[in-house]
Amino acid sequence: MPTSDASATDAAKPAASGGVQSLERAFDLLERMADAGGEVGLSELSASSGLPLPTIHRLMRTLVACGYVRQQPNRRYALGPRLIRLGESASRLLGTWARPYLARLVEETGETANMALLDGDEIVYVAQVPSKHSMRMFTEVGRRVLPHSTGVGKALLAHTPADEVRALLARTGMPAATEKTITTPDGFLDALEQVRRAGYAVDDNEQEIGVRCLAVPVPDSPTAAAISISGPAGRVTEAATGRIVPILQEVALDLSAALASTGAGAGTQAQ
Repeated sequence: MPTSDASATDAAKPAASGGVQSLERAFDLLERMADAGGEVGLSELSASSGLPLPTIHRLMRTLVACGYVRQQPNRRYALGPRLIRLGESASRLLGTWARPYLARLVEETGETANMALLDGDEIVYVAQVPSKHSMRMFTEVGRRVLPHSTGVGKALLAHTPADEVRALLARTGMPAATEKTITTPDGFLDALEQVRRAGYAVDDNEQEIGVRCLAVPVPDSPTAAAISISGPAGRVTEAATGRIVPILQEVALDLSAALASTGAGAGTQAQ
């Protein structure tokens, strides 16, 4: 049909940014599906994207054929399993890209710097640069912990709706890692309110006695991420917090800008 031919020709034209329009549209649809929870109908995609249904249908057929989208029995479309491999690889690279920024944190604060992601109901550490002090904190890259006892967990969940936080805590439980671990949902929600007010999160001997951690989220990260510093409670004191938190926040903003950049070599800006 003439309409379909015109649509196909239009989609193959270079986009204004110099890319291929059909590729830009396909990735836009995938992101809209993710924002909608992973499953949508064609009419919903058309309404949110402004694209005509024939164009969306054609793009979705291609994505289904490639395994990046699958059609459900109810005829709605869901993100496909081939995206998992891409996401896992990108998550590993995220830690690599973050290392120059973590190194800067170590240089400016003197303490071990970490980056962590929320993976399902758990926190996973994806990068670390150790402190140069002889007494320093180590967290193995790849280690998984529960969110309620960590500064990065609080930073990552601070803006999550309370009912979703309660549901997560119900699934994971709230075991005490130390005598200072928060072990009730109400107590954890109170802690998240403090994070929202202060702009940073604290793990005060809650994961390990003698260790304090300060953490902030990475704004607009492509996946929820937080960076932190951790060190002996005798060094990461209340007085030191006032000096360290602005550095954490500045580095988080710089890392966010680098991750958002489409230019090559964005990760070198921290050096």
